[in-house]
Parts: sequence; C-alpha cells; structure tokens
Amino acid sequence: MSGGVDSSVAAALLSSKGGSASGGKQQDGYDVTGIHMICWDGCENNKDKQDAMRVAAVLNIPFETWDLRAEYRTKVFDYMISEYRAGRTPNPDVMCNKEIKFGIFLKRALEAGADFMATGHYVRKFGSKLFAAKDKNKDQSYFLWTLTQDQLKHCLFPIGNYLKSEARDLARGFGLPVANKKDSQGLCFVGKVNFADFIRETLPQKSGVIMTSDGKKIGEHDGAHFYTIGQRHGLALGGQAEPVYVAKKDLATNTIMVSQKQDSALYKRELFAENFNWIENQPVGGPKLPFSCQARIRYRQPLQKAILFEGGRVEFLEEQRAIAPGQSIVFYSDEKMLGGAIIK
Repeated sequence: MSGGVDSSVAAALLSSKGGSASGGKQQDGYDVTGIHMICWDGCENNKDKQDAMRVAAVLNIPFETWDLRAEYRTKVFDYMISEYRAGRTPNPDVMCNKEIKFGIFLKRALEAGADFMATGHYVRKFGSKLFAAKDKNKDQSYFLWTLTQDQLKHCLFPIGNYLKSEARDLARGFGLPVANKKDSQGLCFVGKVNFADFIRETLPQKSGVIMTSDGKKIGEHDGAHFYTIGQRHGLALGGQAEPVYVAKKDLATNTIMVSQKQDSALYKRELFAENFNWIENQPVGGPKLPFSCQARIRYRQPLQKAILFEGGRVEFLEEQRAIAPGQSIVFYSDEKMLGGAIIK
C-alpha cells in the first residue's frame, strides 16, 4: 500500500468491506494485510505512509511497514547509476517491479504466510496471461514484462478492469481518505525529485560539445552520460528556431548530437534487444522466428507493428523516433502482453 488511490482501492476490493461495498464485483473476503514499503531515506514517516495507515484503519485491516532501503539502493539505484554511467537510459520502474515488488517483497510475503500479493497496477491477469488494462491511458503492462509464471501465480491485480475515474468513485464509496489524492510523479518509491539534480549528485560532470547533425557546434553540456536519446529539455540551447532533441551521443568524445524533430537522424526502423523474457510458457527461445507482433519502446506509445528476427533484431513497419538503449521494448498481440527485452 503506497498511500495512493490505486493500491488503496485494491486493498478495499479484496477485503470483506470492499467486496461487499462493490456488490461483489471482485472476489471478496480475502484476509488482507496492508504493507507499506520504505525504499528511501526520509520516507520513514512521510504523508504517503500516513495515508496508507489511515486507509488500513478505515478498512480495519492489519498494517505493517517493511524497510527495503538497502535492497532498493542495491537493486534499483545502483543499477540506474551504472546504466547512466555507461551511456544507456535505465528504466527504474521496470527494475523496481522485477527486483523489489515482485522479487524481494513477494518472496518475503510468501515466507510470511501469504497466498497472494495484490498491487494497484493497472493490468489484467487471466490465468497465466497478462493483458492491457481497461483504462488504456493508465495501462501499466509495459512495466511488468519481466514477470515469471512463478511470480504471476501469486499475483492479484484488482483494479485492472476499472477506469481510473471508476477507481476514484470506488474510493469515495468506501470512504477512503485518499479518494481525491493526486497521482504520484517521480522515481519509483522515492517520490517526486528533480531527476537531473538527483543524477548529478552521484555522477561526475564533464564539459562537452553539443553539435548539429551537419557538424555545427551550437552549445555545451555538462556530461554526455546525463542525457538520453530523444531528450528535449535541459539542453540550455536558447535562440533555436525550432525545438531540438538529442539524436546521438558519444561517450568516448563526450559529444552530443542534436536534431530537429523531423530530422532523419532521430529515426530508425530497427533495433537490437537482449535479455528477453516471455510471459507465457513458451519454449526457452521464445516464439518461432521470424515473429510478427506489436511493440512499444516507451510507456504509453501507441503499439507499433514489428517483426522479431534471430539475434534479437526487431524491425518496425514504420520508423521509430528516439530509440534509447537501456530502455524496454515490450511485445504485444493486441491487448495481450507477450513479454519484453532491453534495447541494446
């Protein structure tokens, strides 16, 4: 229970009170315990924890706080910093789900005697398969491609069949004090931070040149590893006729190349990926190749037609803007999420 609307409604729907108040729309009557994770220094008794405690009190369910700060720093923060240092763009939300929520947290929950772990993720589960949520604007299947069958059999996603507006209505109906609370923004379980400052506190700054695709110097930056492909803001380039985006970066020369949105340097039709994970019980090598499917390379991107070939090569029907190494590519068959990989 993060202290937000979604996990609070999930807990309510699964508890006896929630099941009865929702007219039995979900399987109700579970013996529910609310767990709040502390993942960062300074979050020991913040508003999110207090809100989670208040919701648990309204639902009359036990409430515990688990301190996972050491695990989060090792598994998520250190990974994130090492990826930036290597010039890639990490996805801490994917890693937090893999290593913390559905890794360490789930293992500890099962050891404590739980049969299931429920979260407030907007995703639908049917048997051994995962599907996009009813609310396509809130669908979080993109962040869950690393899940395994051993994990999924213990997972419940009670709000995947609701729109966000419906979840808020349920929260009001349950009398939850977080019904009108705004959605959280920022780093997974760390909260709202100035991300640029956050990274610069850890990695060294190193002045370098910003070039256009035709080789013209137009500015300077403080370290190529701080920037990601497709980035527009934070370049400190005034006086440009049109917005420019990071199209390429070279850590060896500490150089960034930028281009305008329509510039071909920002677009590619193929990528290579590694560390594949397939959700369903498929052969070790995944689906038979070549494999036609749909894919997205960033959260909320409309699904793109693609073909997966041997060697992790993915070819898109249309050119894709700002393919960023280190980010996730996630594969779909319409609404069914098939699995994913890391862009190489």
